[in-house]
Amino acid sequence: MRIDAKEYRRECSCGQKHEMTTDFCVVESGCLGKLDIYLAQAGLDGFCTAVYDENTYRATEGVRPAADQEIVLDAQNLHANEKAVALVLEKLSQKAGYLLAVGAGTVHDITRYCAYERNLPFVSCPTAASVDGFCSSVAAMTWNGCKKTIATRAPKFVAADLDVIARAPLFLARSGFGDMVGKYVALSDWKISALLTGEYYCKEISSMMEEATNAVLDSAKGIAQKETAAFEKLTYGLLLSGLAMQLMGNSRPASGAEHHISHLIETAPASLGISTDALHGEKVGVATILASAEYHRLAGKNHIEWKDYQKPGDGFLLETFGKELAKGLMEENRQDCAQGITKETMERHWEEVRAVILGIPGPEKLRDLYRVIGAKAELADLGIATQKAGLLLDLSPVARNRLTLMRLRRMMAG
Repeated sequence: MRIDAKEYRRECSCGQKHEMTTDFCVVESGCLGKLDIYLAQAGLDGFCTAVYDENTYRATEGVRPAADQEIVLDAQNLHANEKAVALVLEKLSQKAGYLLAVGAGTVHDITRYCAYERNLPFVSCPTAASVDGFCSSVAAMTWNGCKKTIATRAPKFVAADLDVIARAPLFLARSGFGDMVGKYVALSDWKISALLTGEYYCKEISSMMEEATNAVLDSAKGIAQKETAAFEKLTYGLLLSGLAMQLMGNSRPASGAEHHISHLIETAPASLGISTDALHGEKVGVATILASAEYHRLAGKNHIEWKDYQKPGDGFLLETFGKELAKGLMEENRQDCAQGITKETMERHWEEVRAVILGIPGPEKLRDLYRVIGAKAELADLGIATQKAGLLLDLSPVARNRLTLMRLRRMMAG
């Protein structure tokens, strides 16, 4: 399977011409062995630096692409943060002409950030179908303890070798599945924001993300049975999602309340008393069920008494998150995206908002879907107490200054 980016380099019906850095994506067995062909097609030559972690270095034994320099990161406690970036930049040869990211989401985010810093192109070589950010133009980074989505660089092309991906542990594919199911909530939050604030909304990008999500859902039964065709569908959906983000220029079509819950869990504020070793997509998958349940609960209310929006104060952030985390969150929420939304706005548009919510699969339907693939579905599956759900819903919106219905729950009186 090959995805050709020229299909998307055209005038959009929304009136904008979206940018696309990635030339093409190849999803097929044995494609790492043909990397020289794809490099020539993409016009890349010169000194090559490949970045791995220890796990992905072992996973690609026998099919590793030729490189002039290999940087192999310690997989233990590896995160996409300022420490990992500093380590790669320190090791990176001054001769480097382009980078290869050979790994899953963390390796990719570290590599794309370093490519951006050094103004170098990079190539994506996924070793597992674990996240949807392989061909995104943004990196999900934890910077000084605060979760941020940072504009960086999209890959020149993607070579996703199905032989390598199918051999990866199944929990990695489940993580990619969870990351994609979250698009139901993310797309709904985007539509709701467009209704309430006039935020830019592109139907073509939204449809592209829906196609990506549907492709992943179609792969569920086959993934459980480890069928190569199912891994191809899953990988296709993940890559298409990243391309949609690239066209948008940010993660709006792919990240809403469900990701904000995941981000809050990842920052693990002391006051919340939570920690988990779960993968990003596993957390997003569980958070999607939490968000779906809450959104459907709100849509089912016969009467809501609205009040004007009031942003969370700095004192609240300090008390809740502590000085170190609160500083970044204060800056993130300084220009609150919901500021100025009134109770009249909500009353006028609530029926339209409810209609959008009805397009999100309910929590029981999602749980049934997760059972097919064996994915984690409950907070307890992540090692988090079930009674923390209310706090996660209340506090997660401040993790990212992006308008979601979860943020607007503050406007509900009582």
